[in-house]
Amino acid sequence: MDLLDLFQKYWPILAVALWFGYKWWNSKRVVALLPELKKNGALFVDVRSAAEFASANAPGTINIPLQELGSRLGEIPKSSPVVLCCASGTRSGMAKLLLKKNGYRDVYNIGAWGKFLG
Repeated sequence: MDLLDLFQKYWPILAVALWFGYKWWNSKRVVALLPELKKNGALFVDVRSAAEFASANAPGTINIPLQELGSRLGEIPKSSPVVLCCASGTRSGMAKLLLKKNGYRDVYNIGAWGKFLG
């Protein structure tokens, strides 16, 4: 079996591994930027549901559930960095796309909210 055959057979596994690797790398990158982002007045937004947020959250984060984000953009200034989180990074990834589509330039997805706790 040559390399092309291996790739054709196992590309879905490779794609999933690369996706999780990217999520892990990006989250580590954002965690390293947190001190600078805080210094620059970043707004920290948890996009989990209100019930999830009420059960546990990171100090200093505000809760705007993903399904409400589009109608609550006015609460998020475009002039400061925005750091998004959720339970795993999936919803905050969707929130990042929504903010970028609406003209926000300085947007970061930290992934799971617990990463704020260090």
